[in-house]
Amino acid sequence: MIKSRCGVICDTQKCKEAFGIDCEGCVNIEKPLWGECDVKVCCEGKELENCGFCKDFPCQMLNAYSHDEEHGDNGARIEQCRKWANLV
Repeated sequence: MIKSRCGVICDTQKCKEAFGIDCEGCVNIEKPLWGECDVKVCCEGKELENCGFCKDFPCQMLNAYSHDEEHGDNGARIEQCRKWANLV
């Protein structure tokens, strides 16, 4: 089940531990708990299920998010978007 636009695998337990609530993923909420997400705004503005369906995938913004020193995942979210896009 796709829960994010950028390919992050949302973990309800981690979200509950960090924020004290059950998060259903950014595809199911208007605004992420941490504030506005440029990737979410871009993807939803293009009416895409996730970034993997974008003609510019993987774009500079998604690459920057995925390789950010503090919150990045060394490209794991990009690979997840690629997998999701291939399922359709």
